[in-house]
Amino acid sequence: MDKPTEIFDREYEWSALTRFITDAQPGATLGVVSGRRRQGKTFLLDAACRAAGGFYFGATEAADAESLRRFSAALTDYSRPATPYHFAHWSEAIDALLALGAERPLPVVIDEFPYLAKVNPELPSLLQEAFRPLRDQRTASRTRLLLCGSALSFMGKLLAGNAPLRGRSGLDLLVRPLDHRLAAEFWGIADPRLALMVHAIVGGTPAYRREFARGDSPADMADFDDWVVRTVLNPETPLFREARYLLAEEPDLRDTTLYLSVLGAVADGNATRGGMAGYLERKATDIAHPINVLEDAGLLRRDADVFRENRPTYRIAEPLIAFYHAIMRPVWDQLERPGSANRVWQASRRRFVSNVLGPHFEQVCRDWALHHAEHDLFGGLPARVGHGTVHDPATRTGHEIDVAVIGVADHGKAPLLAIGEAEWNDTMGAAHIDRLRHIRDLITRAGRYDTSQTKLICFGGAGFNDKARQAATSSSELHLVGLPALYGRN
Repeated sequence: MDKPTEIFDREYEWSALTRFITDAQPGATLGVVSGRRRQGKTFLLDAACRAAGGFYFGATEAADAESLRRFSAALTDYSRPATPYHFAHWSEAIDALLALGAERPLPVVIDEFPYLAKVNPELPSLLQEAFRPLRDQRTASRTRLLLCGSALSFMGKLLAGNAPLRGRSGLDLLVRPLDHRLAAEFWGIADPRLALMVHAIVGGTPAYRREFARGDSPADMADFDDWVVRTVLNPETPLFREARYLLAEEPDLRDTTLYLSVLGAVADGNATRGGMAGYLERKATDIAHPINVLEDAGLLRRDADVFRENRPTYRIAEPLIAFYHAIMRPVWDQLERPGSANRVWQASRRRFVSNVLGPHFEQVCRDWALHHAEHDLFGGLPARVGHGTVHDPATRTGHEIDVAVIGVADHGKAPLLAIGEAEWNDTMGAAHIDRLRHIRDLITRAGRYDTSQTKLICFGGAGFNDKARQAATSSSELHLVGLPALYGRN
């Protein structure tokens, strides 16, 4: 299938859908497509149906009988049978979908499947029965049924453990937000510094530019403040309340008060379970459940400390939610008053840099090290990239490492390929390099990792001074990575 020109990138996703949909082997197959809202899943699947002449049905929040009537009407409109469909049960509807693929591979999409399963919990079991390997209706069909949903907590359990559909799916596709490089291209921003500042607020969600900001992108650095005021902090735009709606749309988050508080604690710098519990004045056991639910919903991400596995930290996975909790939620009443956005933003700039931009820059550096850096930079393939705290016995203090690149263990200790420090606003110099060397010595003495080939990397959002550049020129173990390199524009 030829990808429509109006779909930006999504080459990987389109190729996966193409292979699944055009597979000529006999027998109906089932696939699952998931991803957070606003990532373009519906746009992608609707385009795939149009390209292959398939059937698309978008479910809505409705009673089971009403959804079945809507489905009957939609399938009637698509296939034009001699008499209109009036399905009495979903098993009949599923068999009708299998009959569509009698002559050729045909995509069939049920979008927002969680809406249907919420009011009719037996639907996954009905699909399990319909896709039984030796069932005649399945073997005689080449329907490529795709179930799509935005509720990650639900979709993640659809194929897990003892779920009815486990083992029945031939595709499990997660549509992710665009990474920082693709997001910059999508927003049309050539300046790497401006691109990262925008990405720290809206992330890589395509709909935020096209529908929510109506194509409004900051023209240059001088326009950034005005852009924030006229889009994200403007009560008249959809972006203003989007972070609140993202939480409300998750079906497993019934009472959102505690979940909002947990996210607020993380946004305020309390990244550990103990820190969150102390911030909320609760026991750590009291917040275990909301943390797990937020993780399942894809809103909170658990990052293990690479030097202390039993001390994980948490970060908010969606930049817009992090921005909302750090900047908007504390002064929500003021922001709702027309004309207050500019005053609020000017007072919040320092908090934006420290609580939003700085941590986001560190995460982009880790993503770059894992997904974009050349392997010869590290001398090996990264197995994982994280952060951590290294204990200094002499001073009884801990040294934080923003980027730690761990290689694949080969008959011994795992190699520590690189450690790095990320500074957004400070020009990096000799002191940063000396600090990294000292931390590497501490790690060597601890003996957990092989540090014989460990590289030192300085990630500088504000650049590097002459001493740092001279040191990098004279040493093969030291590398300076600026914003242009992060965006592939060296």
